Amino acid sequence: MIDHPVDEQLRAIAAKHHFELDSTELRVFSRSIASSLESYERLIGMPDPIPSLKFSRAGGGRPTGARNAYSAWAWKASVKGAADGPLAGKTIAIKDNIAVAGLPMQNGSALLDGFVPDQDATLVSRILKAGGEIAGKAVCEDLCFSGGSHTSTPEPVRNPRSPAHMTGGSSSGCGALVASGACDMAIGGDQGGSVRIPSAWCGVFGHKPTWGLVPYTGAFPIEPSLDHVGPMAASVHDVALLLDVIAGRDGLDARQINTPFELQSHVQQLGRDPRGLRIGVLREGFGSALASPESETVVRAAALKFQKLGCTVHEVSIPLHTAGLDIWSGIANEGAWSTMVRDNSMGHGAPGLYDVKLIETYGKARRERAAQFSPTVKAVILLGQYLDDKFGGALYAKAQNLRRSLRASYDTALRDVDVLLMPTTPQLATPLDAYHSLDTYLNVALNMMANTASFDATGHPAMSVPCGRVGALPVGMMLVGRHFDDATVLAAAFAFEQAGFASLD
Repeated sequence: MIDHPVDEQLRAIAAKHHFELDSTELRVFSRSIASSLESYERLIGMPDPIPSLKFSRAGGGRPTGARNAYSAWAWKASVKGAADGPLAGKTIAIKDNIAVAGLPMQNGSALLDGFVPDQDATLVSRILKAGGEIAGKAVCEDLCFSGGSHTSTPEPVRNPRSPAHMTGGSSSGCGALVASGACDMAIGGDQGGSVRIPSAWCGVFGHKPTWGLVPYTGAFPIEPSLDHVGPMAASVHDVALLLDVIAGRDGLDARQINTPFELQSHVQQLGRDPRGLRIGVLREGFGSALASPESETVVRAAALKFQKLGCTVHEVSIPLHTAGLDIWSGIANEGAWSTMVRDNSMGHGAPGLYDVKLIETYGKARRERAAQFSPTVKAVILLGQYLDDKFGGALYAKAQNLRRSLRASYDTALRDVDVLLMPTTPQLATPLDAYHSLDTYLNVALNMMANTASFDATGHPAMSVPCGRVGALPVGMMLVGRHFDDATVLAAAFAFEQAGFASLD
């Protein structure tokens, strides 16, 4: 039974929205609301049509000690799929913001401790149907709002290439697990660089697909117009193989409005002849304030190696790229506050599959235990609420409009080149002891996104490719292509890898 609002509650709601109610209005509105609530009573009694499960699963647990050497497993389990298929024999880690029914999903946050979803994300169902084995859930940063690996619960994730350094985030566990060989593949999420940053810092391959190519259904959103999920692996072939399995419309995700109904295999296009491929080295992708000269030198040298493959390589300029992070921020901060805070994780306004249990669990925890949020999430809450109070969504709207200009600037450049090339991150992996105050804690969570965030805003496919190292630390090179031309990005990366240029040795 839904409690009917009393007069004082209605007066408080009216005051919040800047109007008053007299006694007559209170009586009339109270009766009207009571009538409307009868529909909600009937709604509550209806069964929730969630997809049925097709594969059994064991409980598992969070490994400790040497079995979780880099603190990268949130939960270790074995969910086996079909007996055969393209992923038969492959083990896959799933970022812990993505639902695997029967396995806990914490999303890096103390607030979701103990939450167990009842449904599989679309991509999980597809992996199992293709014969893959879900090996467990990979740790991620607190509500995925960090490019570092220091905000996750219960402890930071360490980099297998150099355990004193961060893996990058927010798909921090995915990067560590793939780099250490603990799994064959992983699925990460990417709203500001969260597949590509850990791929770069851990020295693995990570692909952020074109926005909408892979359904986001069943993953915890940050901002629907920025939400991506994508594959990470130790080889381009495995990235393409996993992408082939998870890509395509599911009829449930409104982000897929522009996704083609028919898709070609990315694996089958890996062996394209790279001769004649036009590589555009993005001038504005280099030389930012935090750039490491040593890592930029490695990336520039890697770019020239494409010439040995018969590609043309020349510099291109896209001045608006330097404003990309500002445009992304205008969308991400207020959008994340709206989706993750005000709307309790799922938002409003789009048809699709909603996780009612998640909304109820997270919403209750947020109201009762918000003090347990990480500083990065608290910063989003404070800034997002302030922007909404001050500007009422106007700056978010302007940033969304500027997104089109930013996309157009890349699209124009991609008429003359096939792939854009730049460092994945300006700097090398951050030391885990780099933060000694709240200021630096926040700074090292978000200071590596100068190149990655723009392509979440514009939706272009973007892949981090290992191209060398500085000391023990890997360097990532990012390749960016046209919308729904992920195949060209993957083929370029494959040619680079097959020539032996992607080695960290």
